[in-house]
Amino acid sequence: MFNRHYLTGSCAALLLSFGAALNAAAATTGQTAVFAGGCFWGVDAVFKHVKGVTNVVSGYAGGKADTAHYEQVSDGDTGHAESVRVRFDPAKVSYQQLLQVFFSVAHDPTELNRQGPDVGSQYRSAIFYTSAEQQKTAQSYIQQLTAARTFPSPIVTQVVPLQQFYPAEEHHQNYLALHPYQPYIVFNDMPKLENLRKQFPALYQ
Repeated sequence: MFNRHYLTGSCAALLLSFGAALNAAAATTGQTAVFAGGCFWGVDAVFKHVKGVTNVVSGYAGGKADTAHYEQVSDGDTGHAESVRVRFDPAKVSYQQLLQVFFSVAHDPTELNRQGPDVGSQYRSAIFYTSAEQQKTAQSYIQQLTAARTFPSPIVTQVVPLQQFYPAEEHHQNYLALHPYQPYIVFNDMPKLENLRKQFPALYQ
């Protein structure tokens, strides 16, 4: 077992349909979403391969500026979660579609304060919303997934306001693309990209 975060779970494919794109009127301005789902290496790579996403940055959210450093976050007591900031064009991909990718490909939302072999609150599942509309959409979506019994265990994803996002150190950025043959990446994260391609061919890039 290669242990630097994430053992890919058997996330069920999401079969629910979605409505119109979120904030269509603001389609030309771009929007920001922040997600935490275990190791930011794999989550970063997944969203970089989604059409309509213009930028993805790995970093930390949930804690203070003075503890937004990898060594401190790894202790699990800073309040931070390893996160990714996703900038996207809502004319090309909706916030609902990003949620679909997050829950069905990027991570396992039923694991509490962990992902696979990586244990600690820094690996928790969380959505850091940037607007009241994102909050409402995320909470409603989780309710739909729960009612549909999409997963065999309860969803534990937190839905909390984004206070601040802190970019991670440079060597953590775009990690999968720079280290495609690293055993941890091969074992844990490459399968996510294949799942994205298979489940969402229209979104894959």
